[in-house]
Amino acid sequence: MGKCMIIGCGGVASVAIHKCCQNSDVFEGIMIASRTKSKCDALKEKLQPTTKTVIETAQVNADNVDELIALIESYKPDVVLNLALPYQDLTIMDACLATKTHYVDTANYEPLDTAKFEYKWQWAYREKFEQAGITALLGSGFDPGVTGVFSAYAMKHQFDEINYIDILDCNGGDHGYPFATNFNPEINIREVSAKGSYIEDGKWVETEPMEIKRVYNFKGVGEKDMYLLHHEELESLALNIKGIKRIRFFMTFGQSYLTHLKCLENVGMTSIEPIMYEGKEIVPLQFLKAVLPDPASLGPRTVGKTNIGCIFRGKKDGKDKNYYLYNICDHQECYREVGSQAISYTTGVPAMIGAMMIMTGTWKKPGVYNIEEFDPDPFLEALNKWGLPWEEDFNPTLVD
Repeated sequence: MGKCMIIGCGGVASVAIHKCCQNSDVFEGIMIASRTKSKCDALKEKLQPTTKTVIETAQVNADNVDELIALIESYKPDVVLNLALPYQDLTIMDACLATKTHYVDTANYEPLDTAKFEYKWQWAYREKFEQAGITALLGSGFDPGVTGVFSAYAMKHQFDEINYIDILDCNGGDHGYPFATNFNPEINIREVSAKGSYIEDGKWVETEPMEIKRVYNFKGVGEKDMYLLHHEELESLALNIKGIKRIRFFMTFGQSYLTHLKCLENVGMTSIEPIMYEGKEIVPLQFLKAVLPDPASLGPRTVGKTNIGCIFRGKKDGKDKNYYLYNICDHQECYREVGSQAISYTTGVPAMIGAMMIMTGTWKKPGVYNIEEFDPDPFLEALNKWGLPWEEDFNPTLVD
């Protein structure tokens, strides 16, 4: 069917690349491009004998628009799948615009110098992408991503209007370390130590970090403490889903993680303000990232499951209705299949599916769109096929 350029070669990219190679009817060719070409080459060496997908590799600095343009022009992909860092979204979008190439990512743009992520920077590209006749699909991971597809599916098939959405992200996995993060430590810690927020009556309501806690009993995992966080898909779902009065995002954390995080925060190790150390400027959080276990190394030692989904409350035919759509994913099964834990798996699979939707023309609209603005049915069908089957509950326990 076509060629896809994948920028990035971390945990999520590795899963997406494995999945593209399993899906070689659609992905005839992929190019893995990253700052560290040796990582791309190692993956190619491992996967090329197992697939009909032709794998190429390249070195690229995703902060450099000219380098990106040159690489896109030489490979001529049908779509660019951005699995680099959120700080690089805009340079990659610029390169896609210049070459008239479709764009897909999993996380919205975040400036390097402030832990502030919102969609305004990428939404500002709407007109340019429309005029160029190309599609940018934003947030094709799990949350954001599948949570948006779940919302669109609930709106299409279960409700006349949805008034309340609670997104619950539970990781019941245990890696055996006293403290480690399941994805990029810098992004993870910035997310958790930032103020929480949710949307009510069209306005953001801000909370202190980890101020709002609830306990929830997750199928496949059991009872867990979860905390209200700010999360990017709230912003787009509040605009795109009809009837929204309130939308919140909760994530589970164990006590050990929170205690360690509090200590690190208290001593300034989670700061993103540069400090002088022995005549050199360093960012404490980046230093902390260097001493923590690499999330990619957690795969073989992580046991347990994740359970991520959305609880919807709204109206159907004039009656109140509740509905819960979720996926349970097993860390060890993911590791056996693609050599990674479930956190990377649950993001990498939807990234491949999003690229496939755009590449096959199943989703086709010039402009910049969040994932819930497309027909959810083919995506949900693909989730069942490619390793993230979903479950429904028509009488869920609600979060108060």
